[in-house]
Amino acid sequence: MTDLNRVFGIIGRSGSGKTTLVEAMLPWFVERNIEVAVIKHSHHQLSFEPPHKDSARFRTAGAREVIVASPYQYALFHSLHGQDEPSLQQLVDRLGPVNLVLVEGYRQADIPRLEVHRPSRGIAPVYAENQGVVAVATDVTELTSCPLPLLDLNQPEHIAAFIARSVGLL
Repeated sequence: MTDLNRVFGIIGRSGSGKTTLVEAMLPWFVERNIEVAVIKHSHHQLSFEPPHKDSARFRTAGAREVIVASPYQYALFHSLHGQDEPSLQQLVDRLGPVNLVLVEGYRQADIPRLEVHRPSRGIAPVYAENQGVVAVATDVTELTSCPLPLLDLNQPEHIAAFIARSVGLL
């Protein structure tokens, strides 16, 4: 089980660059032997294999869980079958031991988070409406009325270091 003190969220409006930022930060963590898990929330039906593949057929036939394993990786598919969506805590509890869990989405979870905000997209920031936002990663040098630290979105290694310091890894 991973310590909840090592869970850090990345939020922002759709298209702001959350996934791109997480992807760009991962090599920085890897270089420092910081093992990272990522949890991404989606509002869509998940599909990992075409319907005719074995694991999809098992799920369609009613299996609650299906694990597909190879010498290189494995994936666990869990069908909810009418159950409520699991909480972030429940998902974190399912992870193996890691140093840090980065969470994309789950805006209402009680975790520290960073907002990715690009004013050029003309979309209002969310930091004002979400408690727990501790910094804003942006592609501008100044945001009026933002009381939080601004991090340069074009320097993901600095953002990764900020996150590592925030959760006590540096």
